[in-house]
Amino acid sequence: MRKTILLLAVVVVLGAGAAAAKDKDMQGTIVSESSVPCGSEAKSKKQTVPMMCQEYVIRTDATDYHVRQEKEEHKALLPVNAPVELTLSKDKMKFKVNGKGYEMLIVSESAAPAGAAPAPAAAKP
Repeated sequence: MRKTILLLAVVVVLGAGAAAAKDKDMQGTIVSESSVPCGSEAKSKKQTVPMMCQEYVIRTDATDYHVRQEKEEHKALLPVNAPVELTLSKDKMKFKVNGKGYEMLIVSESAAPAGAAPAPAAAKP
């Protein structure tokens, strides 16, 4: 009985720590931008045109996130090598570049390469 209560307390504490880490502001850098196919649009009954979306790679200290705009009409080209301040929320990333806020879908994530420079810390005014 005592072990069960102790185990339950440990699980609750670790779960709360993981949830708090997801909502924490992080620093990163936009490493690259590329155009990728993200669907198609029907021009007529027999003709479809592929749609292209911008996909960005945002690198934090330990992770590379591949993100895309959520909606086609929210197109905006972001500067590469720009520092970003970001927050993760489920499958979405909210971040600021040059004072303007964006929300994008996280397509994939991977470990940052071993030789990659860590994300620069943004100076707080």
